[in-house]
Amino acid sequence: MAFKQELDLYLQFVKLEKGLTENSVVSYKNDLERYFRYLTSEKKINDLAGVTLSHIEDFLNFLVDEELLSASSLARNISSIRGFHEFAVVEGITKANPAELVELPKKASKLPEVLDRDEIDAILETPDLTTPAGIRDKAILETLYGTGMRVSELTGLEQDRLIFEIGFIRVIGKGNKERLVPVGEIAQDAISHYTEHVRPQFFNPEKAHKAKNKVFLSMRGSALSRMSIWNIVQKAAEKAEIKKNVYPHIFRHSFATHLLEGGADLRAVQEMLGHSSILTTEIYTHIDRSFLHQVHKEFHPRA
Repeated sequence: MAFKQELDLYLQFVKLEKGLTENSVVSYKNDLERYFRYLTSEKKINDLAGVTLSHIEDFLNFLVDEELLSASSLARNISSIRGFHEFAVVEGITKANPAELVELPKKASKLPEVLDRDEIDAILETPDLTTPAGIRDKAILETLYGTGMRVSELTGLEQDRLIFEIGFIRVIGKGNKERLVPVGEIAQDAISHYTEHVRPQFFNPEKAHKAKNKVFLSMRGSALSRMSIWNIVQKAAEKAEIKKNVYPHIFRHSFATHLLEGGADLRAVQEMLGHSSILTTEIYTHIDRSFLHQVHKEFHPRA
């Protein structure tokens, strides 16, 4: 792993010099290993000198978008990253401290933005269904909106988890927890069309050991990465001329909000999203209330 030597030195420092408990050291280790994996895989950075404040902010926003952490854990991650970069400067490992001005991501302190139904429809209509890549992208977009799954759940989705005979997809979520998510006929049709007619074209026996049984493949036969999904989503949003900041997780926010706007039960939405606490799901009721106020103001004669 890149940065292993620097991480080992830092962990030794916090253990011996700061006198932290073993559990605290393990938490620091897990936080920083995830941070370094992001830098190397998503940002292609293998040297501390190449890390900037924007890279760290992108990482923290990634954690928020993926719902990987609670607010307290996110704060601890910031502390871990700040502490590490400060240590690296003091020890002469690097000259600058890019984490000096890091703050809690704005996304963590406000309600998530959602797409309205017209915006969703516009995005879903953008893929070119005369091309194999367009058929795959259509299936990806329909799956994101039709199931509300996280992008990490989508990239990890395997063929034997498509249980269309009963209208469900078996999703493996955070903490390796399984849940059954209902999927509508439109998304089912898009996925089935892709898996029957396009996936066999993309399948590469030489990469089968890495792609395994993954549903969504690149044109070269490898499993799609999170960044690939980001690129597909952003390309579709640009083509649809959506002015909002569109990223994969906004489909999840929109999925939950549109269900609640339509009168869905909060606990049913909690189950579909895979939230361990209903308090996490309740954020979407606040968005729903905003929608109700908007409707009331627009249509009530005394509003």
